[in-house]
Amino acid sequence: MIIIKGIPGSVGVITGVARVIIDQHHLQAFKSGEILVTKQTSPAWTPIFMAAKAIVTEIGGQLSHAAIVAREYGIPAVVGVPNATKLLKSGIKIEVNGTKGTIQVL
Repeated sequence: MIIIKGIPGSVGVITGVARVIIDQHHLQAFKSGEILVTKQTSPAWTPIFMAAKAIVTEIGGQLSHAAIVAREYGIPAVVGVPNATKLLKSGIKIEVNGTKGTIQVL
């Protein structure tokens, strides 16, 4: 069992398929119901939050864009996860625990 730790950004626990998106120019690859894994988000990313089950970012804290918007949409988020886009691959099943700040590879 692999568990990756970060900072709790938005409470909740969800299981789903990861989608690694490195920059906003590749957002079209994201499918509704996936878990967004990225370096960081900005206001341009906000429409994706409506379709995401959860958010994981490499950069950020509890006051980062990703954490604040995830809380507004009521989806779990773990932020400040070192190397998340390298450790997690698109298509793998993961559990995001936004309450504890952990991601478990299933």
